[in-house]
Amino acid sequence: MSGGGKSTVMSALEDVGFFVVDNLPPKLMLSFVDLMLQGGSIKKLAFVVDVRSREFFDELDGVYDQLMLRNVGAKTLFIDASNSELVKRFEKVRRPHPLQGDGGSILDAISRERRVLEGIKKRADVTINTSSLSIHDLARELIATLDSDSQRKLKVHILSFGFKHGLPIDAEFVFDVRWLPNPFWVDELREMNGNDDRVADFVFSTPEATQFLDRLVPLVKDTFSGFLHENKSHITVAFGCTGGKHRSVAFARRFAKELKSSGIDVDILNRDVELT
Repeated sequence: MSGGGKSTVMSALEDVGFFVVDNLPPKLMLSFVDLMLQGGSIKKLAFVVDVRSREFFDELDGVYDQLMLRNVGAKTLFIDASNSELVKRFEKVRRPHPLQGDGGSILDAISRERRVLEGIKKRADVTINTSSLSIHDLARELIATLDSDSQRKLKVHILSFGFKHGLPIDAEFVFDVRWLPNPFWVDELREMNGNDDRVADFVFSTPEATQFLDRLVPLVKDTFSGFLHENKSHITVAFGCTGGKHRSVAFARRFAKELKSSGIDVDILNRDVELT
């Protein structure tokens, strides 16, 4: 249904690895699926259809039958909401219903849309009513209807940076490691960076450095389930020192190693390591 939450559904499907196509004419769906079956990187495909495609609805049943013959494991999900909630949403965004061009009120257009979509709704494998769901609740419920291999996993981006080059604006966590031993003041270490084991050993040469790492890893990990519950599957943990070359790089490297040992998907970006 228009206003039911299509944008949220599309985003949630993309977050769990689906290639999402919006309002493709049904006859072209078969060609798209055949192309996918020939190989390539697309393994999970979602077609999103709403009332804007109503002139093609007569073709949709036949296309669905053909998909079943291809044995691709297709399912139909119908997104619904109460009439009063749909009216409220259209009034809030101050946009007309797609069928209001035919005349009448928003409620009249919603009623016409229900008649158009009646056959599709009856055929749906799953119906989700979004009337009382937030966008996060809708995403969670949608993910819960998918197969187990579609479950969302957390991706952690580890960032090192230099405070003198500016704070990162997109990090969930920012930790200041300027209190750690500074290799800059050691002549033989100054021109190296935190990726060198000699620099890292110097940064972690005090018990306090190791103790901080040991406490920080479980502290950050404790938040992961909460982020996933709120449908946030990518987070950034940033470590900053003065120039972003020694201490932050070394600490980010050790922190990433600890997360990887727990099976967490991690990547590292040393933003300022080449700057002076």
